[in-house]
Amino acid sequence: MRAAVVRAYGPPDGVEVGDVPKPVAEAGQLVVRVHTSTVNMGDTEIRASNMPWLFRVPIRLWLGVLRPKPSTILGMELAGVVAEAGEGTEGFAVGDEVVGASSMGFGAHADFARVDAGGLVVRKPAGLTTGEVAPLPVAGLAALGYLRRGGIEGAKTVLIRGASGAIGTYAVQLAKHFGAEVTAVCGTQAVERMRELGADVVIDYTQAEFDAGERTYDLILDVVGKQPVGRFVRCLTARGAYVRGTVPGLWEVCVALWFWVASRKRVVMGDAGACVEDLRLLVELLESGKLRSVIDRRYPLEQIADAHAYVETGHKQGHVLIEVSAPQT
Repeated sequence: MRAAVVRAYGPPDGVEVGDVPKPVAEAGQLVVRVHTSTVNMGDTEIRASNMPWLFRVPIRLWLGVLRPKPSTILGMELAGVVAEAGEGTEGFAVGDEVVGASSMGFGAHADFARVDAGGLVVRKPAGLTTGEVAPLPVAGLAALGYLRRGGIEGAKTVLIRGASGAIGTYAVQLAKHFGAEVTAVCGTQAVERMRELGADVVIDYTQAEFDAGERTYDLILDVVGKQPVGRFVRCLTARGAYVRGTVPGLWEVCVALWFWVASRKRVVMGDAGACVEDLRLLVELLESGKLRSVIDRRYPLEQIADAHAYVETGHKQGHVLIEVSAPQT
């Protein structure tokens, strides 16, 4: 089968499409014929080995110290059709249209990929396209998980920095769904898009700083992670929470602990958490029209290196799709 294999750590051209053996469904697994996948920042960070050492070392020990193992195929989320079902996968059958996260977060950039049947996978409604649902298992669940960790149910005012990205576009809509007043921080090119998604206030970071005024927020979600934690903590209400949706380094963790001790304001870092019930919720919201996926660009599998290069610019709006074998997305 065709697959985008990572041949070397570094620039996007380290990803090449070649022929590899088709995966086999083991007990508790599905093999899905992939119609649509995505390239997100996580994929590019693993390919470039560009992440804090706290995570870089174990990932390199797993995938290969000097260069990736020949079987390294990226791709964290997918939508497609079940081609093979292993033992213990009751509830799924060959021919089912599904959306889910690839097994161990790898392998979706290929004609076929394995998915854990007991993990993050649900049936795709007939009325939704594979392009609409493919970004839900990673970006959608991250947006929902981060908002929940920050206490979105009780938050009246929310600020989202990096609102135009894969996680951010979902987060703006979900925060509105929970009834919050949303302030979106984005670049000039995304200002109108943020208003379309329901943001009450839009701050163009090229024209104004998010912390320039006296306004405070119950919840701040930062999916960029390039500003000091203190700038955000100062903008929180007394019981507010700052959620950093990027992989933290050891120093950032220490700073977060210091701010918690000094101010008792919550600083949340780390995994967003994910469960299949939340994936079902996101699919339902998408199907009902209460949530939509913002698609920036689409690339065929053969142009996946170009997709990596574009995602690394940091200027994408929403999601970058990889069309593997989808007749309609």
